[in-house]
Parts: sequence; C-alpha cells; structure tokens
Amino acid sequence: MATKTYAGKTIEVNEEGFLVNHEDWTEEMAPMLAEQVGIYELTDEHWKVIRFMRSDFIERGQIPTVRRLKNTGGIPTKDLYRLFPNGPAKKAAMIAGLGKPQGCV
Repeated sequence: MATKTYAGKTIEVNEEGFLVNHEDWTEEMAPMLAEQVGIYELTDEHWKVIRFMRSDFIERGQIPTVRRLKNTGGIPTKDLYRLFPNGPAKKAAMIAGLGKPQGCV
C-alpha cells in the first residue's frame, strides 16, 4: 500500500487515495484531502456533510450514499452537488477519511 502524509501523520492510502483505515483520519487532514479533489475551502456546510458521513459510517458500518445523505442527513441533493461537484458521495467520503462508496465509479 502507498502512504501519504497529512497534517504531519503518515497514513496508508489505496490506489485512488482513499484512507485504508478510517481511524487514521483527523479533522486537520480534511482540508488537505479536500484540495486533492478540487475543494479549496471547507465551509460549515461541508463540515455538516463530513461529520454526518463519519458518524453514520461509525453507527452503521456503511458509507452513506447520496440518497442517505439527503433522506437521513437532511442535506438536499442540489446542495451536495454544489458543495462536492462531480461526485458528491465519492468526494465527501474521501475528505471524511472513509473508503470509496459502493456504486461510485
């Protein structure tokens, strides 16, 4: 496995750059992970999505889909695409230190 250093911590990542172990993630890493997917500022709206994804994953053991983010997280789909253009579930999962969501190409 490859490694990358974020916020002074070296962690394992897969071939697409997703963290191998979600427990390695810290909030300090999120802005650096966001830059990798073309998001250069994390607003409170971004953090709402990121924190929901992490808490839902820890509770359920599955990475939330866009549908779950909308229905359970209360985040409208149009907002997800505005915050995380061209693949909101995949980009948000990467920034949240989770694996690649199922169904994402």
